[in-house]
Amino acid sequence: MTKKDEPSKGDDVTWKSHGQTVHGKVEKKITKRTEESGRTVDASPDEPQYRVRSDKSGRTAVHKPEALDDDG
Repeated sequence: MTKKDEPSKGDDVTWKSHGQTVHGKVEKKITKRTEESGRTVDASPDEPQYRVRSDKSGRTAVHKPEALDDDG
C-alpha cells in the first residue's frame, strides 16, 4: 500500500508470513513506540505500523503499511 492508501481499522488486507499469504483485518494503527503482539514496535506518527489479525489463526501481528496489500 502506498502512503496515501494507508489501511484503516477494519480493512481486509493480506501479508506474507513464512512464505504464505495470510488474510486478515486491520485492528489498530500504531503511532508511537509500544509493546504489541509480543514485541516492541518502534512506530511514530510519520512511520505508523498496523496490528492485524489473521482470519485463519486468530493471531495478531504488526506490520508496516508497505507490507500490507488491500484484500477488499
